[in-house]
Amino acid sequence: MTKAEVIAAIADKTGVNKDDVQKTVEAFFKVVKKSMEEGENIYVRGFGSFINKKRAAKIGRNISKNTSIRIEAHYVPSFKPSKAFVAKVKKSEVLKSRLAEEEAAKNAENTEADKENQDKHNPESEAKS
Repeated sequence: MTKAEVIAAIADKTGVNKDDVQKTVEAFFKVVKKSMEEGENIYVRGFGSFINKKRAAKIGRNISKNTSIRIEAHYVPSFKPSKAFVAKVKKSEVLKSRLAEEEAAKNAENTEADKENQDKHNPESEAKS
């Protein structure tokens, strides 16, 4: 879902003008970015937390020049969903059915590949053809 789709969905559910919703969403993102730039984490109960995670200093490799480079310790923005949010996603029937479809497709591919491999390595099947 894109930001425009989110804005349209909020406007439809609330009956608020799309322009007003867009301004609100943009303001929310600005507040989140600014707060995190200033080292503040944002906690939204029942939704999740926007947090700054510290990455330790490490030695990296520049493979094109075959040299080592030092990557300083730094912070990266991260989102941690709340337990309630995670539970809702895990219980989602839509996602469960999508997972079942993906697994069925994968199993069908594996079965087909197994049949092809068996035919290639089984001299009796070639003799019968």
